[in-house]
Amino acid sequence: MTREEGINKTFPGISHLVILGAGASIASTMRNPEKNGKELPSMNNFIDVVGLNDIIEELPDEVQDDNFEKLYSNLHAEKPKSDEIKEVQRRVRDYFSDMELPDEPTIYDYLILSLRPKDFIATFNWDPFLYQAFCRNMDKAPMPHICFLHGNVAIGYSDEDDKTGPSGMYSKRTGNQFEPTKLLYPVAEKNYNNDQFISREWNRFRTRLESDDTKRVTIFGYGAPDTDVEAIDIMKEAWGGAEERNMEQFELINVIEKGELRETWDDFIHTHHYDYGKSFFDSILAKYPRRTGERYMHQFLPTTPAEAFQEPFPVPQDVDTLEELWDWYEPLFEVERA
Repeated sequence: MTREEGINKTFPGISHLVILGAGASIASTMRNPEKNGKELPSMNNFIDVVGLNDIIEELPDEVQDDNFEKLYSNLHAEKPKSDEIKEVQRRVRDYFSDMELPDEPTIYDYLILSLRPKDFIATFNWDPFLYQAFCRNMDKAPMPHICFLHGNVAIGYSDEDDKTGPSGMYSKRTGNQFEPTKLLYPVAEKNYNNDQFISREWNRFRTRLESDDTKRVTIFGYGAPDTDVEAIDIMKEAWGGAEERNMEQFELINVIEKGELRETWDDFIHTHHYDYGKSFFDSILAKYPRRTGERYMHQFLPTTPAEAFQEPFPVPQDVDTLEELWDWYEPLFEVERA
């Protein structure tokens, strides 16, 4: 099957679920950094990057840790309602709220454009990058669905309307304000059902994991940290186990070595049904953009030899503007509009 034939062949069904961790947001700014020069922190440099040292230095020794995930969990266990906790939360929200994607294309622009409305992105990240990429590409083609599993600084929620919108803005229909969503911090027990918005997002995520239409799952930059045990348990229950999902295809994108990452996700992957790469551009999303469901059928359930040996049509890595990126995707959009 030629490149053109692959682009021109579409059919409904076969949903692709993408799960994002901090590594995905860090990757999104590596080629073109955050517009104002802000660094996207990891858990290991979070304290320095966000500017929490003056608070941390005053904490007792038994709470201290260089890793923010462990430190916050320790602090929450010792002083869950302390002024220190409140000040950490305030600074974290302020730091992330001011972040902005560069004008140039980022990995999140590629990601958003490489999926369709039948697909779904679930992110654990607080930063606004994914939402900003969604907003600046949404007029070019129908977008995938998105949910924010740990809250997000860009997203607001109206309890009365049970609707989301830009944080701090007002609903045109009802006039109700979209209040900033709660951010879930790295503690062992996050209580996903205690907040209406968070509970709603996790219910949407579970539905996608449970669905028989979800045949592809990509885990991008998420290493399942120790404080996410509850999240992983929910995911395992919804997925149903590797033996029950013996035709589904997993994909792991991470700088963590293949063997270690495979072990982390062992309960989800049936035998050899997984792919691994260290970059988005290694992924099925980059090789068969907006056609990953079709590629699944051609690869695993081909009706002809030509389908089994389908030629990829990888996204270009050398574009300098969003306009160039949109122009490249336009033939795919055109087929979908027909």
